[in-house]
Amino acid sequence: MAVAEIVTIGTELLLGEIQDTNSKYIARVLRDIGVDLYRLTTVGDNIQRITATLQEALMRADIVITTGGLGPTVDDPTRQAVANVFNLPLVYHEELWEQILERFTRNNRKPTENNRRQAYVPQNSRIITNEVGTAPAFAFEWGTKTIISLPGVPREMEHLIQTFVLDYLKKRYALQDEIIKAHVVHTVSLGESSIDELIGELETLSNPTVGLLAHPGQTDVRITAKAHSEVEAVRMIEPVLAEIYEKLGPYIYGENETTIDQSVVDLLKRRDLKLTVVECGTHGEISARLTASAPDRINGENVEIPLSEDTLKSMMSEFQTQKKTDLTLGVRLTKNHEKQDLLVILYYAGQWHEDERSYGGPPGDGQLWAFNSALGYVRSLLINNEKKES
Repeated sequence: MAVAEIVTIGTELLLGEIQDTNSKYIARVLRDIGVDLYRLTTVGDNIQRITATLQEALMRADIVITTGGLGPTVDDPTRQAVANVFNLPLVYHEELWEQILERFTRNNRKPTENNRRQAYVPQNSRIITNEVGTAPAFAFEWGTKTIISLPGVPREMEHLIQTFVLDYLKKRYALQDEIIKAHVVHTVSLGESSIDELIGELETLSNPTVGLLAHPGQTDVRITAKAHSEVEAVRMIEPVLAEIYEKLGPYIYGENETTIDQSVVDLLKRRDLKLTVVECGTHGEISARLTASAPDRINGENVEIPLSEDTLKSMMSEFQTQKKTDLTLGVRLTKNHEKQDLLVILYYAGQWHEDERSYGGPPGDGQLWAFNSALGYVRSLLINNEKKES
């Protein structure tokens, strides 16, 4: 089994000026061809630090993929850093310069002299033609080890992954016969530690593996299987998935790409219900996201001033009458220095249902926690009511 590491290069990443989406994309495609990924590293535009990072990565991994630092400016040092790792010179390639000139001409642009730097790559490198950008990429083989340096522009990086890197890695490391498949189960209304108590034995499995990932108000359970085909991986995942449903069923709202708001909207559609949301302290996010999925079933009212419980209930009753909806959700999020308090009220079928809970996590996560908690409560009540009626 080949092992890989990803090194994203750019001081702008360390400063938080742009978000790293490249490593997520690369991680997923490596997973799909059976490559284990053990580490992601981000390093600034410093030749010495990049060189040291690559040297360390090569001690641990068979494959090191870098993104960024292949532009024409002084602070694009990836080419030189890779050359330094192997104590090799950079070599000028006239054909690369001609390709760069052709792309500039095609886009009605004129290159500057510093663009010529992009025609240099470490000696003995394999050049990867970049058909969608001006930064040539390259691969360098060192025994069983490989460094692949790709542009940081996501569109260019993704194109080169699909047109060169995947087939290259499959052939070089004989990867055709194994894949890694992940399946994610989403839960709400139950904390990570409680889930761990219920399915802790599954977390000791070696293949498939089971892991937990906590988010504010939501916990994901990830099942990952290594197999020789997707069919075999699915077959390995199925019994583990069944056991997770057996133990966590009431708290599971969906799998993989399903979101909690999609889950609630699906319930409303299945039961042919319309919902009005009255929210305070949440900036109208709950109604905004629900309305985006089902504008014909959702009405939303956002109130910027604090509301008492009685006032919130009064507004809910008024709006339910005005909008002629089947149920009304009231949400109030209040914040202080130590915690955030959430009041969720649901009026449905002539009955009031209320839930209060507090959140002591990072203040910036309070909004997402309130969103997941409120919709988790709605979902739970709708499902329980559905069971009673059936």
